[in-house]
Amino acid sequence: MSELTFEQSLQQLEQIVSQLERGDVPLEEALDAFQKGMVLSKQCKEQLANAEKTLAKMMTDANQEVPFEEAKNE
Repeated sequence: MSELTFEQSLQQLEQIVSQLERGDVPLEEALDAFQKGMVLSKQCKEQLANAEKTLAKMMTDANQEVPFEEAKNE
């Protein structure tokens, strides 16, 4: 599966969940969809974690990265 944007991954995940909730999918297709959903879920989680790490850092006047909490206290 190629690298999707967070929004694309989330949209596909929502479609899979809707499809599985309807219950009108043959077992083999449901298993495949579930596995794809797990991969998409993991990708979304990793993308969110990376975004959180990025947002938790700020640049000082000297162009040094510092944790956001330290920057607030300065």
